[in-house]
Amino acid sequence: MRKILIRATLILLLVGTCIAGWVYRARIVALVETTIVSSTTSGPAPDPETYSVLSESLEEHRRRLSADYRRTTSNTERTKILAQARTLLEMSLPRLMRCWLGTPWDFNGIAHEPGDGKVACGYFVSSVLQDAGFRVEWAPLAQQASQNILGTFLPPDDMKIRVGVDYERFLSEVLSCGNGIYIVGLDSHVAFLVITDGGEIHFIHSSGASPYCVVDESREDAQVLRRSNYRVTGNLTASSEVIRNWLLGARFKTRTL
Repeated sequence: MRKILIRATLILLLVGTCIAGWVYRARIVALVETTIVSSTTSGPAPDPETYSVLSESLEEHRRRLSADYRRTTSNTERTKILAQARTLLEMSLPRLMRCWLGTPWDFNGIAHEPGDGKVACGYFVSSVLQDAGFRVEWAPLAQQASQNILGTFLPPDDMKIRVGVDYERFLSEVLSCGNGIYIVGLDSHVAFLVITDGGEIHFIHSSGASPYCVVDESREDAQVLRRSNYRVTGNLTASSEVIRNWLLGARFKTRTL
């Protein structure tokens, strides 16, 4: 009788182990797959939480500066406020852009937040600007050719078009125009070009080339920018009219052909 009880107990233990194995099999497989992905994926991940906080904080500062601007009648004070607004944007916009790093690229991607699906180059530019407080027409702007995207903010005289210009010469010419947040249009691409006070260059874009996601590239690594034959640039934050319109919440009507 004792042997029979022992055998029954062992059988029950084996059955229980098998059942538990099948119950937790999916969890184990998922854990293994996550570990494999984590070990083979490098680079920053999208950060929607920080993005939301930065966007809300920037909007609060914009409204405060806007109220100060409307309240004063002194041109000197208004010039100072515009300068403060420019500094605020030049600090905040790159931070917003970098929250998108690692978000996958797709030609038809329309993600509106970091990591929320895939994003095309135009939608990346449009989303960042909208979430920085620019009252743009999100989808129509994103779907335009790069020169029209720039033309939505700047007049033709404030845009520089270069065709067939050597890469290093192009960079030298852009650096000579000063620091700021530029939009740059290429053969079939649009991106941000951030020029710091110290002359550093950051090419931040949703890349349709490897690694096929939003990236922040140095002048040496910006191969898409280097290879393009056509380049059109415009410095958004160097324009007092753009800064004023952003500050006062004016609408930016999308330029179309």
